[in-house]
Parts: sequence; C-alpha cells; structure tokens
Amino acid sequence: MVVRALTLVMLIASVAIAAPKGGAKAAPKPQPRWETLPLPPEMPAATTSGSVDVKGAKIYYARYGKELKPGGVPVILLHGGMGNSDHFAFQMPALIDKFHVIVIDSRGQGRSTLSKGKLSYHAMGEDVLAVMDQLEVKRAAFVGWSDGGEIALDLAIHSPDRVAKIFIVGANYDGKGTKPRGGSSTPTFQAYTAKCKADHAKLGNKPRSFEAAIDALLPVWRNPAGFTKEQLKGIKAPSMITLGEHDEIIYAAQIEEMGKLIPKGRSLIFKDASHFVMWQDPEAFNRALVEFLTAPE
Repeated sequence: MVVRALTLVMLIASVAIAAPKGGAKAAPKPQPRWETLPLPPEMPAATTSGSVDVKGAKIYYARYGKELKPGGVPVILLHGGMGNSDHFAFQMPALIDKFHVIVIDSRGQGRSTLSKGKLSYHAMGEDVLAVMDQLEVKRAAFVGWSDGGEIALDLAIHSPDRVAKIFIVGANYDGKGTKPRGGSSTPTFQAYTAKCKADHAKLGNKPRSFEAAIDALLPVWRNPAGFTKEQLKGIKAPSMITLGEHDEIIYAAQIEEMGKLIPKGRSLIFKDASHFVMWQDPEAFNRALVEFLTAPE
C-alpha cells in the first residue's frame, strides 16, 4: 500500500510539473439549448395534397394521419412567418397516429402563391377557411406557431363556429407584447431565415418570390392589427397559449395575460427554449400539445 501510495504521489507530481502555467484550459461550456436550432427532418408522405384558388392565390394544403369521419374534427397546423408546413415535421410522429392532420402553407409562403392586395392575418385566416370549405371541414382544432398563432387567434375571434380548440406558441396579441427589435437578428433567427429561404428554393419557387413574400409580410410584422382584451375575453374555444422561456421577440408576461383573459385559456412556458421550442424541445412540446388536443372540450 505504501509503494502504491508513493507511486501515485509521484504520478500526480509529474502531471503537475508537465501541466502548462496557469493550469489546463477549461472545457468550453455547452451551448444552451435555446441558442441552438435543430432543423426538422423530412415530412412523412401525405395522404393527399392539393391547392385551393382564393382571390388570385393558390393555397397549398396536405392531409395526413387517421381517416376523417363525417363530422370529425381534424387538427390544422399553421406555420410561422417565412416558413412552410414542412416545419411541423418534428410534431407529425406524435400527431398522425391519433388525429387527422391538415397542414396549410400561408399565402405567399411555402408552396402557396401571392396575389395582389394587402396581406394581413385576417386575410390569411380567410385562406384557411377557404381550404376548410373545399375539404368540407366544419370545425377544426388549430395549432399556430408565431404568425400561424396570430391567424389561429383571428379565426377564434372572427369565426368561432369553425374553431374547436387553439394551441398557440410564440404569438402576442398586441404591440406591447413585442420586445424591442433586435431579437430577430440573433443567430437562431438568422439560421431560421436561411432555412426558410433554402426551403423556398427547394419547393421550386423563384428567389424573387421569396423576396416578394418578405415585402408583403414586413408591414404585417411592423404594424400588426392586434387584438383587444375584449376580443380575447370573447374567445369561446379552449385555448393553450405557450412560449419558450427565452423567446427572442415575445414577452412572457403577455402570454400569461392571454391565458387569463381567454375564458377557457391557460398558459405554459417551456423551459430552456426560445421562439423555436417546437424544434429545440419537440418531446416536451409534443407531450403538452397531445395532452391538450385529446382533453375533452
């Protein structure tokens, strides 16, 4: 034991002598999850897909999952600004075995085209209703991310008879809920923008059409019509309003306020996640989403 102890002391001493002055460099700290952007995988094959002509634009949709029975309530997914419906690929495995799922590309984005006229969340909501009418869907549960969340809120306010439930992530109700500009220039948002631009080209669109979509969306982002507290109080559908703890552009306080203003509303903050919680923590996000969608109305 004495020999082993002495050998150990000598080994420690030799390591200490060999170590550079100032000690060994500490290993770099792992990057916080909310500063990463794991990109979604490929979408599964759709059961059917197509487009609906609405006021000069072609609005793309695709259907997945369980067969929709007459009078059934599907789940409609509405993506974020600049994006497309493929951005829900992390969510599809948790949804298609339990629900009939419909995805829609918003006007001018993804596979949907842009037409003349001013763009607004209400106009994009009317596009959603046109798709529902084409597919003979009377009511649906909506999952809206960012801009898609604004569209879902607009539908819940202006077309309550078409809305069974809404699950919102990363959407505020007025300008007071938006942080000072700069969050959209973070590395995660820059990577997201690059992803959207690459997807746009991948889907067969011309680069100019992506620029045109941005030009149409900028006024919507800078001067959103917003919703009033009275309108939120009038929402009849069960509502879950969620946000990543480190969201770059939305204040958590307004998300929590929305959960209280909506009569059947609740709010949820996802830890260690940002505006891109659907990609950063799909396990926790999907668990909360499915629990909400399967709960009795």
